Amino acid sequence: MKIIISTKNLDLTEALKNFVEERFGGIKKFIDILKREDERKTLAEVFVELEKETKHHKKGKIFLTKVQVRLPGRLLMAIAREDDLYKAIVSAKDELRMEIEKYKFRITDRNCREQRKAKDEFKL
Repeated sequence: MKIIISTKNLDLTEALKNFVEERFGGIKKFIDILKREDERKTLAEVFVELEKETKHHKKGKIFLTKVQVRLPGRLLMAIAREDDLYKAIVSAKDELRMEIEKYKFRITDRNCREQRKAKDEFKL
């Protein structure tokens, strides 16, 4: 899994880079499960964009985190706005995890329906 980080109106420090890689590195286990179930051997890419929306605001939800994950047949996206950059990263990770779980459920449900259909046809 490849994590690509870009920033806007921020400096990408080593600590921030490590934090993002640590948080989104945990998503690898969900993606590996999907690859086994979908039986496609593609490399998943995670695009993380961190930005401070404006330079002159001092308070409010000014930090934005956008995350995109390319999976077989699907592009998953999560967006989070918070008053702290690290909170925005964690919120985006949680939202992305939920999106991946929904995608996983769709794949497994589709496979179950196909097997059920084949079983019913075999009975006839």
